Amino acid sequence: MKQRKIPLRKCTGCNEMKNKKEMIRVVRNNEGIFSLDFHGKKPGRGAYVCKNIECLKQAEKNKGLERSFKVLVDKEIYTELRKEFEADDRE
Repeated sequence: MKQRKIPLRKCTGCNEMKNKKEMIRVVRNNEGIFSLDFHGKKPGRGAYVCKNIECLKQAEKNKGLERSFKVLVDKEIYTELRKEFEADDRE
């Protein structure tokens, strides 16, 4: 039986290649609005971050999301993403 290929994605924070299902997708839609995609189904350009808050902080520090989206990402967007991260941790 043929083994299925596991899709890998690179974290914008720690720059490690990991299984796509172990990561959270940050999406920028056509209107330029950023959001977290926990299921990988939202339309728009995506970048991946590990499921810990430290990788999001590292992505902010090394401007990983700016490089992925080729757009300046405001500090407010990072705070909103942190709130979504914390809200998901509580559930």
